[in-house]
Amino acid sequence: MSSNKLGIFNKLSKPFVKLVENYYPDAFIFVIVLSVLTFFLAIVNTDATPIETLEAWGSGLPKLFTFTAQITIIMITAHALAHTDPVERFLSNIGSYPNSPVQAYALVTFISGIASLFAWSFGLIVGGIISKFVAIGCAKKRIRIHYPLLVACAYSGYVIWHMGYSSSAALFVSSEGHSLVDKIGVIPVTETIFTTFNITLALITLLIITIINPLMQPTKDTEIKEIDSNVFRIGYDKDSNNLNENIKTIAQRIENNRLITIFVGLILIFFISYIFYTKGFSLDLNLVSWTFLGIGLLLSNSAIHYVKLVNNAATTIGPIILQYPFYAGIMGMMADTGLINVIASGISSISSPETLGFYAFLSGGLVNMFIPSGGGQWAVQGPVMIEAAKSLNVEPYVIVLGVAYGDQWTNMIQPFWTIPLLAIAGLHMRQIMGYTFVVFLVTGILYGGAMLFLGSG
Repeated sequence: MSSNKLGIFNKLSKPFVKLVENYYPDAFIFVIVLSVLTFFLAIVNTDATPIETLEAWGSGLPKLFTFTAQITIIMITAHALAHTDPVERFLSNIGSYPNSPVQAYALVTFISGIASLFAWSFGLIVGGIISKFVAIGCAKKRIRIHYPLLVACAYSGYVIWHMGYSSSAALFVSSEGHSLVDKIGVIPVTETIFTTFNITLALITLLIITIINPLMQPTKDTEIKEIDSNVFRIGYDKDSNNLNENIKTIAQRIENNRLITIFVGLILIFFISYIFYTKGFSLDLNLVSWTFLGIGLLLSNSAIHYVKLVNNAATTIGPIILQYPFYAGIMGMMADTGLINVIASGISSISSPETLGFYAFLSGGLVNMFIPSGGGQWAVQGPVMIEAAKSLNVEPYVIVLGVAYGDQWTNMIQPFWTIPLLAIAGLHMRQIMGYTFVVFLVTGILYGGAMLFLGSG
C-alpha cells in the first residue's frame, strides 16, 4: 500500500482526532449534558412545563430496569465466555498472525465485526481482547502498531451489530405479544436480520471498513503510540482461575468439579435447541444470554472458576449500569413530553413512501445520541414511525431496518458503548473516536443509500 494513499486517509482522520481529544467529554459527563439538553428541548418544543418535564425525567428512571438487567446479564456472560481458557487461547493464536500493521488493523476490524454480528455484547468484549492480543503479538515481532487506531478498529466493527444475531429492534418485533403486535403483527427475523438485503449490506459494510481502517494509520513514527506496558497483560490471574490444588473440604470439591458446569451448560444448550426446534429460529435477549451462559459454563474450568470470571466481568460493566438511569430519564422526557413525537412527526411530514425508510434511518441516528439502547430506542421511536409507515403504505420491516441502521451508525460518535471495550483495552474514548468519526461518515453514506434503494419495501 503506497504511502500517498496512507497519507490522504491519515490527513482525513487528523481533524476528527483533534476535535475529539479537545472537546469530547467523558461518557458519564456526556449523558449528563444530554439530559440537560433534552430537558430544555422538551420545554421549548412541547407544551410541557419545567415541572412536568422534571416529573417525566423521574418517572423514566425505572423504565429500563428490566432491559438493564437483561443487557447486564448478556454483557457479563459474554465477557466471561470471552475470558475462558479455550477462547483466550484461540484469540492468542489469532493475535500472533499479523505480519504488518495493515494486517493487524484489518484483522481486528474483521474479527470484531463478525463477533458483533453474533451479538453486540460479544463484539465489544472480543474487540477489546483481540486488540490487546494483536498489539502484544505485533510487539513481540517488533511491528510498530498505533494502539489507539487498533482499538478504534475493534470498536468500528460495532457499526454492523444491529444487522446480526442480537438486533434489538428485530428481536422486539419478532417476539410474541410485543407492544405493537396489534398494528404490525409478529415480524419474523427472516424478514429482517436474515434477508438477502440485510446480509449483503452487512458484508459490504464489513469489507469497506476493513479496507478503510488501515488507511488511517500514522505515516510518521513519532505519531505512533504503542500499547502501554501496564496493558501488556492478558486475562486474569491464572492461578486463581485454575482448580484449587489445596482442596480440603467437600464444599471445595464441589466448587472445583467441572462436571457440574458441564452438566448445567449442556442443559442450557439443550433447552435453547428445544426452543428453536419447537418455536423456530426466533431470538430474544433472554435466549442470547442463555446461549452465552451455556457455552461459558461448558468452557470454564469449574463452577468457582466461572464465578470468578463473572466477578471480573462485573467490574467492567459497572460504568454502563451507572449511565442507564440517566438514559432512562432522557427516554422518559422524550416520551412523556411528546418530544419524540415532535421529531418523528417532523420527519414523517417531509417523507414519501420511497424516502420514509431513509428518514427513519436519519431519525434513528439522531435519537440514538439521546437513547443509545437499541431496545429502549425502539420502544420510544418505533410506535411513532410505524404509524407513519401505515399512513404511507410502507412495509413495517423497512422501518425496523431503518431505525436499526441509524442506531448502529451513530454509535461511532456516541461514547456510551465504548466503555466495556476501552475498559479491557486500557484506553480513553477520546483516543479512539476521532478514527471512528471517519467510519461514521463512510457508513452514513452507505446506509443512507441502501435505505433509499430499499424504498417502501
